[in-house]
Amino acid sequence: MTAVRVLAIAGSDSSGGAGIQADIKTITMLGGYAMTAITALTAQNTKAVHGVEPVGPEMVAAQIDACLDDIGVDAVKIGMLGSPDIAGIVAARLARLDVPVVFDPVMVASSGGTLADPATIAAFEPLMRLATLTTPNVAELEALGGHAGMAARGVAYLAKGGDAAGQMIVDELVCPDGRRLPFEGSRIVTTSTHGTGCTLSSAIAVGLGRGLPLPEAIDRARAFVRSALRAAPGFGKGAGPLGHAQART
Repeated sequence: MTAVRVLAIAGSDSSGGAGIQADIKTITMLGGYAMTAITALTAQNTKAVHGVEPVGPEMVAAQIDACLDDIGVDAVKIGMLGSPDIAGIVAARLARLDVPVVFDPVMVASSGGTLADPATIAAFEPLMRLATLTTPNVAELEALGGHAGMAARGVAYLAKGGDAAGQMIVDELVCPDGRRLPFEGSRIVTTSTHGTGCTLSSAIAVGLGRGLPLPEAIDRARAFVRSALRAAPGFGKGAGPLGHAQART
């Protein structure tokens, strides 16, 4: 089977648990071919984000162009963007494509560090309209105006419930026409949650790149994340990384 070509546009996580590093691991483990456009360098670990340095927008665009002009792409995953200018240039590049796009609107790291300021969040608008699916967690959904705000945009989104209270986790796919499809699972009790959102969105992108229907791509991606949570190596003193390499695919 030909490998699905997935371009991950996101920030680098020096500790290897989230961001571009989690994207590459996920795409590779699921049989895809990972390409990257790095939007920011971060100095972070499982406990905190110690520094963020955005890449210049022109360099982000050059990375995207280099991948598309040579290798091509079957799906795109967007994560941390770093600045409004980067968000704008990414939107301009993706508007030329006709492939599935999964947008994880990263605002805060699992360790608590802020990864998007209000101006960058405001620049998410065109990306949400371009995306096949946007994947906000509880706090991100609230920052984007809640269900009412997303409905007004007329976009498909997966409202992730991992940060909500309760023994059951419910992720809900909401379609532009208002249809809702819940995905439920018992909570896996662990502190190794660093990179769950990155992993989920990349896994969905792989599925969509293979031509899977959106609900099936989500279902398979959730199963991969749950397996990686159970296989977590226990590294770090805070929110530890997942066990991508040991996850069942």
